Amino acid sequence: MAALPSPLAKPRERTGQAFLLALAAAALMFLPFLIWDRGYFIYYGDFNVQQIPFYRMAHDAVREGNIFWSWTTDLGANFIGSYSFYLLGSPFFWITLLFPSAAVPYLMAPLLILKLALSSLTAYLFLRRFVRPDYAVLGGLLYAFSGFSIYNIFFNHFHEAIVYFPLMLLAMELYMKEGRRGFFAVIVCLSALSNYYFFIGQAFFLMIYWLVRAVSGEWKCTFGKFFWLVIEVLVGTAMAGVLLLPSFYSVIQNPRTESLLSGWDLLIYNKPQRLFDILHSFFFPQDIPARASFFPDSDNKWASMSAWLPVFGCSGVIAYFQSRRHTDWLRRLLIVLFFFAVIPGLNALFQLFNWIYYARWYYMMVLFLALATVKTLDEAEAVPVNWARAFGWTGGITAFFALFIGLVPESWEPDEETGEIALGLYDHPELFWAAVAFAAVCLILSILLTRLHDKERRLFYRWSVGVTGCIILIFGWYSLGMGKAQGNFTSRFVIERGIEGADKISLPELDTCRIDFNEGMDNLGMFWQIPTIQAFQSVVPGSIMEFYPTIGVERSVGSRPDTSHYALRGLLSVRYLFDYMNEDNGQYKEDEDFFEQVDLNGQTTYKMPGWTFHSEQNGFRVYENEYYIPFGFTYDYYMTRSQYDDYAQSTRELALLKALVVEDDQEEAVSALLPSFEEIRYTGVDFSQQGYFADCEARRATAASSFTRDNRGFTAVIDLPQDNYVFFSVPYEEGWTATVNGEPAEILKANVGFMAVACPAGQEVVIRFDYFTPGLKNGALISLGALLLLLLYLICLRRWDRYAARRRTAHAVPSGAANGAFPPEDGEPLSPPVPEQPAEPPSGSGFAGGDPDGGEPGQNAPDGFSLYQYYPGTQPDAPSSQTPAEKPDAPDDPTPPDAD
Repeated sequence: MAALPSPLAKPRERTGQAFLLALAAAALMFLPFLIWDRGYFIYYGDFNVQQIPFYRMAHDAVREGNIFWSWTTDLGANFIGSYSFYLLGSPFFWITLLFPSAAVPYLMAPLLILKLALSSLTAYLFLRRFVRPDYAVLGGLLYAFSGFSIYNIFFNHFHEAIVYFPLMLLAMELYMKEGRRGFFAVIVCLSALSNYYFFIGQAFFLMIYWLVRAVSGEWKCTFGKFFWLVIEVLVGTAMAGVLLLPSFYSVIQNPRTESLLSGWDLLIYNKPQRLFDILHSFFFPQDIPARASFFPDSDNKWASMSAWLPVFGCSGVIAYFQSRRHTDWLRRLLIVLFFFAVIPGLNALFQLFNWIYYARWYYMMVLFLALATVKTLDEAEAVPVNWARAFGWTGGITAFFALFIGLVPESWEPDEETGEIALGLYDHPELFWAAVAFAAVCLILSILLTRLHDKERRLFYRWSVGVTGCIILIFGWYSLGMGKAQGNFTSRFVIERGIEGADKISLPELDTCRIDFNEGMDNLGMFWQIPTIQAFQSVVPGSIMEFYPTIGVERSVGSRPDTSHYALRGLLSVRYLFDYMNEDNGQYKEDEDFFEQVDLNGQTTYKMPGWTFHSEQNGFRVYENEYYIPFGFTYDYYMTRSQYDDYAQSTRELALLKALVVEDDQEEAVSALLPSFEEIRYTGVDFSQQGYFADCEARRATAASSFTRDNRGFTAVIDLPQDNYVFFSVPYEEGWTATVNGEPAEILKANVGFMAVACPAGQEVVIRFDYFTPGLKNGALISLGALLLLLLYLICLRRWDRYAARRRTAHAVPSGAANGAFPPEDGEPLSPPVPEQPAEPPSGSGFAGGDPDGGEPGQNAPDGFSLYQYYPGTQPDAPSSQTPAEKPDAPDDPTPPDAD
């Protein structure tokens, strides 16, 4: 055995490799698809119809200063409130502002490549505190390219959280171990800005992590240290107030946030297959989104449930459990996380107990699965491992799922056509057997790698990284390729008709109306940046969520009113409808779904009355609404919300064209200008198509002569023969203010979720609506105040450190005492310094403080500040029964002499 290296001997860091290896792997993973799609990365589902158009629309909006109201999001939406979840706080989005609009779709893959590389780097920085550089690089790759990461390429905006999470942990470690103050507050702020949903999950996870580390005796914790930690959390969160407060006001309008887990659902999953799916997600690559194969009835199509590590799977974790005592902090943490995964109420904690099942916190668990794996390898000589037993468990569980799901018949009754009993419980057999093959091959490779690790440690790093890189590429190519094959729209359609389609559309007055699609791809209107009633966006004004269900249109994550709601088109000022001709088979669409039909008599009919053919553009047949009503029109009657609710759901949208619907408490004010519809309701109300045509013509006759949108709202000009309310089908929100002829006017909530304003009789009455994001001003003030508070906090603590240093030099000090970097508790004498440590905090770190507890050997770099804690020859997390003298000789440094 080689002699034990010096505790101060630092192995060559592999920070650059942690980033560059992941960058190369990610680039090679995406490269074939970029070549195939001429520089674009076209995937399927949400990535195509949300991530690409969201990025481009938001890019253009920010560059144009249009950051308040988005006209191209559903019927209109609070821009900041709607897109802070997706991209507004992401530094990767802000990189796109350096490029022109046409370049943004080309940037989607490069940004993903950068995110994956940074995920590996930040994981390396955290893992490096517990293992040597070689193993930290390997762990970073396992984390960055885990099943969770590859699965969630579908949800592009999830990867920001994967990047930031290791930095949150690292900042907490630096604070608790070395007293580095300020860094934690900054990382908390950046994470909160990036995505409030994932920030909430990270906040709860950090609480769990802190408790486990503290209870396990890993950290010295005083009241003062805990108090200042809480202060940094609060200050960091407050610094993100500029986005958090507007987001809060927006999210609380969504009824999905009101549904919480309760009763037995807190303890037991209501889907019997889900528990098995959770266990399976540790040992197999997860099914791609929306294509559940192993457990089709677990209702996890979008849950992001995957904790699979490339090559090693769960074998390293099992080996860690078997070789560590129950007092080991990481073992305890993983046990706690397992219970959080399998108990619904605990799982829901990371999303504030919302009833919808998601496992979108698994990336945090994955980091510690990776740590357990590489820690088992790194400490193999100090802590012997029975790999055969670990692989036996992995092989047994893998075989159980493969054989049971793959061979057990769903029914013992023979198939009516073949007369044979069909074997297998899976959906999508090709996906199922591919996942089984991946798990089996990775199990064999991990067995071979651990044997190499036992026999030839110096070769392990290169072989493990190389094999892991190959599996990452193969699995990545497979997953992305299978995803592309699942799409309902070809890459050519997305590129030519969507991304590049706006320049091929030429219709009059598109800036003053809305458009519609028949069975089209979601968010095509956003691709073209034309307002549309067809939308797929989860965060929209609560008034939209309130309106659609009243007329029988579901509104959860998207607005998709079908052609049975023809009257809705008149109310919402829809002028054009696009129906894809599908001459290139770019859309998987059946003939009977086409807008144009032929009846039994051979006559051409349309699914909706009142439409005529206009032209063919961009591969679409374009139809025009003969009964289009411009924005801003008046009514002859009003009805109360209670009266509106009394109508059958199927006739309510027709009633909305007959009378202005107002809330019950507004009836007294409205009745001064309009008579009640109740006066004619029982004389015979015509809800026929002819009645619809007549109502549209009546409303159009009184419509505004001009309607102009801009970055802050809209302006309308209208001629009114008498005082009346003017209605606009723009979602009602608190941020709106209105003026009529320059005078402030009260906004009336009308037609369930829209706006109206009282106007006097006259020619060219000018109506102006302005929008300012609720909470933005106060949020910005909170952010500014918190930033100043952080600076004051750091300045005061730096001055205290200097004061404490001067006091220490005036006293004789026994060796080994704590340095007192934190202010003493009330009544506690000032702690004397350690002579070997510098009297001043290390300069150049950018943050205040030194090690508040004096530290242990190997916990601080000898030359001052360092991100790394662990050095060769120390085993800070080995079983406590081993003293340094009893530890076996450490292996030779596995770092090759020519390594970077």
